[in-house]
Amino acid sequence: MPVRSDLAAAIAALPVDIIRQEFVSQDEFIAIKNFVPQAIVERICDEFFKLRPKINRNYIPKHKKGGSVSRYTLEEHSPTIKEIYESKEFFDFLNNLAGGDLQDCPPEDPHAFALYCYTEPGDHIGFHYDTSYYKGRRYTVLIGVIDNSSCKLEYHLFTKNHQKETTRHSISLDPETLVFFNGDNLYHRITPLGEGEERIALTLEYVTDQSMGWFPRFVSNMKDSIAYFGFKNVFLGKKGTPS
Repeated sequence: MPVRSDLAAAIAALPVDIIRQEFVSQDEFIAIKNFVPQAIVERICDEFFKLRPKINRNYIPKHKKGGSVSRYTLEEHSPTIKEIYESKEFFDFLNNLAGGDLQDCPPEDPHAFALYCYTEPGDHIGFHYDTSYYKGRRYTVLIGVIDNSSCKLEYHLFTKNHQKETTRHSISLDPETLVFFNGDNLYHRITPLGEGEERIALTLEYVTDQSMGWFPRFVSNMKDSIAYFGFKNVFLGKKGTPS
């Protein structure tokens, strides 16, 4: 069955109104276990095993260590992930949660969809916001693909809401789990990978305004180059992807 049909069936089985209320009440954050059909996750796993040589390793002392595969590479080598991002039913579901003004990231954004690959001991990312360089809001989706690890997604809610007390939480990103949140609100990190462990997660990004000035675009590209995908991949786009 096509990815789009599988996702549509999964969404149709959800109490969407209740989920939206929870999303709003949690400062625009939701985690849904067993959301992504197993058949889709298995297809992503099959495509990932072929993508291993294309992982770009990155390291920022005291903040981040891991590997990533950018949109440009996935567009060529992971039809399943591309189909998820382009699924109208999936987009409409997220758009409903976010309030109705969601848009895809523009084609030149290498972070529109990507794989985060924790494959070496100590791989992690420290506490951060998914800071948006776009003029509108930026939303992040995380989908568990492989999680043979002790890693946790630790996150703080209401850090920018002075009317509520900040709360602290921790979850595992198990395969088939979907997490969706406002990247400018959620303060979060992934705890370090242990010896002999592996964790692969799919991330999707959406915005409410595709506009970005030339200098913020340069800063965003530099961040993606250093922290995620490498200079060649980001600045050359598809021309910089390994064959």
